[in-house]
Amino acid sequence: MNAFVHRYELDTTRPSGREVARDAARRALLPGLALWLVIVGIGFLIKGPLEGLEQEAAVNEWFESNRTPFLNTVTEWVSAIGTTEFIIGGCVLTIALVWWRTRQWWYAFIPGLAVALQAAIFLTSSLVVGIERPEVEKLDDAPPTSSFPSGHTGASTAFYLTLALMAQRVQNPVLRVVLTVLAVLVPFAVGTARLYRGMHSLTDVLMGFVNGLACAVIAWNYLRRDVRASARP
Repeated sequence: MNAFVHRYELDTTRPSGREVARDAARRALLPGLALWLVIVGIGFLIKGPLEGLEQEAAVNEWFESNRTPFLNTVTEWVSAIGTTEFIIGGCVLTIALVWWRTRQWWYAFIPGLAVALQAAIFLTSSLVVGIERPEVEKLDDAPPTSSFPSGHTGASTAFYLTLALMAQRVQNPVLRVVLTVLAVLVPFAVGTARLYRGMHSLTDVLMGFVNGLACAVIAWNYLRRDVRASARP
């Protein structure tokens, strides 16, 4: 696990553009296709044999019955953290800062790859599966995509878990722990906010987590690195 987390510190050799393109295709796009098949398969399982998991409605109804003006405001702000505009802006800023700080464009590229891969899987799988949103009052305007999987949850998970991995380079141990914990907690907060606001069912959010987590891991591992003990940082 330590070698996986620190793989870009153990091997800092500069890859060529051709190597990056080749590895991204083989080690990111192909695993992404397998992930897409899994998500679509689970979506059709929920929509078909499981008959939409009607018992999930109780979760959304519980959130709806416990809404307050204060929580409405809080969840509105938390949900905004997972919007396309916020995630894209955060990605661009992160890529620019990490590239400037490390001079390793192939490393700075990782958050963008994680988010882009997640978005491609989310958009296409939601169109193919086409599960309707929960039948409760919705506090946000529903986007044209279907409910499964949650795009807000997937995007925030892919982005912030990548930041959590990057945070392991921070030398100050207290700051490293704080940044890691915050980055891990944000996706859970976004997923809960989406449930509270009536935009997704529980399985939508859970599969959003799965999509984002898998894409973060795939993106982090996309480039071949020499992590043997002999590799020089």
